Amino acid sequence: MLSDREVLSTLAMLRNEHLDVRTVTLGVSLFDCASHDFDVFADRVRTKIRHYSKKLVATCNEVGDKYGIPIVNKRISVSPMGVVCASYTPEQMVKACQILDEAAQEAGVDFLGGFGALVEKGMTKGDRALIDSLPEALAVTQRVCSSINVASSRSGINMDAVALMGQRIKDIASRTADKDGLGCAKLVVFANIPQDVPFMAGAYLGVGEPEAVINVGVSGPGVVKKAIDRAVQDGSAKSLGDIAEVIKRTAFKVTRVGEIIGKEVAERLSLPFGVADLSLAPTPEVGDSVGEIFEAIGLSSIGAPGSTAVLAMLNDAVKKGGAFASSHVGGLSGAFIPVSEDSSIAAAAASGALTMEKLEAMTSVCSVGLDMVAVPGDTSASTLSGIIADEMAIGMINSKTTAVRIIPVPGKGVGDNVSFGGLLGEAQIMAVPGGNAEPFINLGGRIPAPIHSLKN
Repeated sequence: MLSDREVLSTLAMLRNEHLDVRTVTLGVSLFDCASHDFDVFADRVRTKIRHYSKKLVATCNEVGDKYGIPIVNKRISVSPMGVVCASYTPEQMVKACQILDEAAQEAGVDFLGGFGALVEKGMTKGDRALIDSLPEALAVTQRVCSSINVASSRSGINMDAVALMGQRIKDIASRTADKDGLGCAKLVVFANIPQDVPFMAGAYLGVGEPEAVINVGVSGPGVVKKAIDRAVQDGSAKSLGDIAEVIKRTAFKVTRVGEIIGKEVAERLSLPFGVADLSLAPTPEVGDSVGEIFEAIGLSSIGAPGSTAVLAMLNDAVKKGGAFASSHVGGLSGAFIPVSEDSSIAAAAASGALTMEKLEAMTSVCSVGLDMVAVPGDTSASTLSGIIADEMAIGMINSKTTAVRIIPVPGKGVGDNVSFGGLLGEAQIMAVPGGNAEPFINLGGRIPAPIHSLKN
């Protein structure tokens, strides 16, 4: 194993290849803030988040400066608010979301995750109130993100929740139509959501987590791509097995740096270190793209025949290298393929090389799912629900995390451009599969868990 000194020395040469720690996320449990009295709840939330987050941003900046590795985002995740605010009405849920937004702003963090619900087996009144509040809540706040878990390999798929989420996504898009449906970019529908995700928009702090904890999300697709380029040029990568080894070794180095930085932030804040999420998370910048890795390995673009095989190899190698580098791996840990957030993937979608059907096939081997996909604004709620159901089935059957972050852009159609700004990027609107799913979605109920869920 490489020493910390050797890793940092190696990575010092890679700073022009978009190496960074993508996020340090402070998890804060809010279960003890619950109260039937909203004012009491609001005061408890403000006080607790302020207590744990007051030094977060400054500490992250100090540690990043010490090692010369930028920590791009500082974030907070909280307990699922569908549970914390179980007694509240939709109107009170909106106010609760605003309290979280204000707390995030005061802390100086980029986003706060956890305004969500776990409804894979059914919905409580609190869960339903939170889901019904989403259009207004995500429209009137800037930093709050939501994740709704509607399926798991142990419980099956809650199709009533899937149907409801299709309609709520439409409602959110309509409520934020002046921003091209931007509210939908802050909402993810999950199967098998982990309890310790540091990446947005899915981050939340699960029931079995500490009172407060530091989780770190590493990245570095540009570093991986450059490592492959060098190996190909110097002749050391003569086969796909050699390339997989290059990816694995590079993922080890990147993850090791992330854990070193995450542990030091945690130590300075007198908090436990949770996990390193070793996902390759791209940005819209050229040279910081997961899609470019596909080209480095020999495909014309992501979406070309062979793309699913390349993604499977990439995901596996990242996990192997990262797991060896970190004492505690968690979150999603693999390769992300968010369409608008990756310039190469967005270009492939615009050219027609990457279709919705191919993207769905690739999600069977990646770490998230259909992510930051812009679709026509007139896409029906039942079609959105059908797309969600398909993705949930992939996660349920394969015992993996999958998710859908889809944005029906009001007033725009296939081929139109949409820009969400910042890390959310821009892309052309993709065509959705044809056909009518409405009678199927209207049946509701639950799709049972697969037989292999019976492991006891």
